[in-house]
Amino acid sequence: MRTSSFHSLVFALLTSLSLTATAVPVNAPEVKNAPLVQDVAAMAQSGKVDLNSADAPTLQRELAGVGEAKAKAIVAYRESNGAFASVDELLEVRGIGKAILDRNRDRIEVN
Repeated sequence: MRTSSFHSLVFALLTSLSLTATAVPVNAPEVKNAPLVQDVAAMAQSGKVDLNSADAPTLQRELAGVGEAKAKAIVAYRESNGAFASVDELLEVRGIGKAILDRNRDRIEVN
């Protein structure tokens, strides 16, 4: 009698666990955040990043070889010297060299 009661309890426990596992969704639905207004403005219709309106996270995300420090340096240069007149002016930013500029030339523009 005791053995059958034990088996019944184990069966009930395993059944409830399997029902719980089946009720839990395997993949939580992915919530996509709406793009920020500044991100949309920084990415022109041509799909390029505008050096004069992009914020540091956008520059970091969109440009190859540009990390957080270089992205912040680009924004700081723009804030202290005014808007970029040309893409080549990016060479004036500390930490940005010809190799980084050449790698990203097709991704950036100045408006």
